[in-house]
Amino acid sequence: MNTPFLKNLFGGMPVQQFLAEYWQKKPLLVRNALPGFTGLLSRDELIDLACSDEAESRFVSQAGGRWTIEHGPFKRERLRRAKKPWTTLIQGLNLLLPEADRLMREFSFIPYARLDDLMVSYANDGGGVGPHFDNYDVFLLQGIGKRRWRIGNQRDQELIEGLPLRILKDFRPKHDWVLESGDLLYLPPEWAHDGIAIGECMTYSVGFRTAPAQELAEQFLMFLAERIELPGRYSDPDLPLQRHPAEIGPAMVEQVGRLLAGIRWNDKLVKEFLGHTLSEPKAQVFFERPARPLSAPRFAAAAGKRGLRLDARTQMLFSDRLFFINGEAAAVPAVDRASFRRLADDRRLDDLAGISADGQTLLHDWYRCGFLAPA
Repeated sequence: MNTPFLKNLFGGMPVQQFLAEYWQKKPLLVRNALPGFTGLLSRDELIDLACSDEAESRFVSQAGGRWTIEHGPFKRERLRRAKKPWTTLIQGLNLLLPEADRLMREFSFIPYARLDDLMVSYANDGGGVGPHFDNYDVFLLQGIGKRRWRIGNQRDQELIEGLPLRILKDFRPKHDWVLESGDLLYLPPEWAHDGIAIGECMTYSVGFRTAPAQELAEQFLMFLAERIELPGRYSDPDLPLQRHPAEIGPAMVEQVGRLLAGIRWNDKLVKEFLGHTLSEPKAQVFFERPARPLSAPRFAAAAGKRGLRLDARTQMLFSDRLFFINGEAAAVPAVDRASFRRLADDRRLDDLAGISADGQTLLHDWYRCGFLAPA
C-alpha cells in the first residue's frame, strides 16, 4: 500500500493557521488532503491482525438494532458469520506497522506528549459505532471506500442507558459530509460524531489525548507520594479532656492541616511528573531485548555506520535538561543533550558523531532494553 508524505495536509493552509483557527476550536474538512491515499493495509490484512494476539482489536455490531461489542483476538469464522452491519477496529496500528508509525509521525506539528496512537477501522455497508463523543482530538483519514460523517457540537451529552457502547441519546448533527479516499476530517474534543460506512470502507484515526484535570491530579498525587518527605509527626502533649471520645477535635484538625500545608511542588517536579507519566508505555506494551545483544564496541560500530532508530513502541520526551524514555528519567551528559533532543524529535540519529563515551554507554543500555536499535 502507498504511504503518503503529508506536504499539503490542510489544502495549502499553513500549519500555524490551522493551530490558530481550528486546533481545539472547530472541525476542519479537507478534500483530497492525501491525493491517491487508499490506506496502509488491505481488508484481509486487517482481519489477520484482528485474529492475532499482537493486536488490540474490537468488534462492534448493530445487527437487528442491537449493539454488541467484543474484544479480540477473534476467530476468522466468527467474523465471516457475523450479521451485518459490523465494524472491526485495530488500536495502536503504529506499533504493528512501520508505515503506520511513519504516517502518524507526520502529525508532529502536535507535541509527542499529546500523541496517543493510530487506529484503523473496517466497516461493511452501514457499519459504525454509533453517535458518540470523544475526549481527545482526532484526525480522520479516509482510506478505501466512503464514510458518511455527521457531526455537531451539542452540549447535551446524555447517553443511552444499558448499552455496551457510549451512544448519545439525542444526537443533533450540524454537518453532514461524505468522505472519500484521501479526504481528511479534524474533530476537536467533545464534538459529537457518527461515522457510517457507505459500502465497505476503512478509516485511519490519529488521536491526541487530553487528560481530565481530575485524572492528572490523581496521578500527580501518586507521583508525589513517592517523593515528599514531611518532617515531624503528629503530637498532642497538651491534650485536654474531651467530652466526646469519638469526636475529631478542632485542635487535631488544625495541626494536621498545618502538617499537610508543608506539601510543596515546583515547576521542576511538575516537569518530572509529566515526563514520567506521558512517556510511560501503555499496559499492553512490552519491549523485547535483543536475543544476542551486540557488545558496546560492536554496537557503536553498527550505529556509526547505519545510525540509530527508536523502537516504534518507545516514547522519548524532554523538558529543558530533563530527558525521559518509556517512563524512566535519563541522566544525559550536558555535551550530548543536543544530539539526544534530535533523537527524541526525529526518532533517529544518522550516526554517533560527537556523542561522548557516557552518552554512547546510555544508548547501548537503551539498546539492551529494546528501546532502540541500529537502523
